[in-house]
Amino acid sequence: MSDSIKELTENAVEFRDERNWKQFHTPKDLAISISLEASELLEVFQWSGSDTEVDTDKKLKGVREELADIIIYSLLMAHDLDLDVSEIVNDKIALNRKKYPADQAYGRADKYTAYQD
Repeated sequence: MSDSIKELTENAVEFRDERNWKQFHTPKDLAISISLEASELLEVFQWSGSDTEVDTDKKLKGVREELADIIIYSLLMAHDLDLDVSEIVNDKIALNRKKYPADQAYGRADKYTAYQD
């Protein structure tokens, strides 16, 4: 990966600010936009006959574009709320390690409550 999270965030903020769009990017509106873009990512797979494969260049192009939108909006939200992306991701992974112990969750897709004593 060539760009750091900081560089990606700076690029996204610069793009947004060049257009004076920060006024539209409240946390609520960014959250809505993330959800909408996630739905558009799902749309790439709709009626595909295969729900696990990115089997065409057209589908991969759609995945790339929608995933980029999700990431951009997420970076902007983290920036505006003064959240360190590396910190919050690592914190969430640590929490998930506790919720989904590898020795119990390995190869299983159960909700974390299935692993609690």
